[in-house]
Amino acid sequence: MSERRTLVLGWGNPGRRDDGLGPALAAAVESMAVPGVTAESGYQLQVEDAAEVARYERVLFVDAERGGDAPFRLRRLEPSRSGVGFSTHSVSPGRLLALARDLFGAEPEAWLLGVRGYDFDSFGEGLSERAAANLAAAAGFVRDAVRAERLGAAPPTPPSHSHPAKNSRG
Repeated sequence: MSERRTLVLGWGNPGRRDDGLGPALAAAVESMAVPGVTAESGYQLQVEDAAEVARYERVLFVDAERGGDAPFRLRRLEPSRSGVGFSTHSVSPGRLLALARDLFGAEPEAWLLGVRGYDFDSFGEGLSERAAANLAAAAGFVRDAVRAERLGAAPPTPPSHSHPAKNSRG
């Protein structure tokens, strides 16, 4: 099982600027080629992802975060029965964990990494300057944490950003 230890699963829409932070972090992790780590990404989480999640000992879900402290926030996840709304095309990470448990008997250690973004209302590819800096900090944390197999270790104290938000949601 050592080949399938950790899955980094990022999601978001790169065509909506900072909403692409999840896929961007997955791509950054993939480029690091850390042994035992697989990175995947998509526009949204789907029911079908439960089968992939079930194959790993540890899963790090990654998404852009509209608020909160920069550069990122990490929290532990548990399986949850909530998270499927009108459509099964968008599912919460907790619901995927519940499906992996219920359908495949898998209970991976799971975490959600929210990388702080600022520009979600513009159309276009590419991250805002501050989101790109947050991505670099999050990628370094993930690299070090998965290499040490200590994903739940407290991240370093993030630098304080005193810049005002660029939009009303920030």
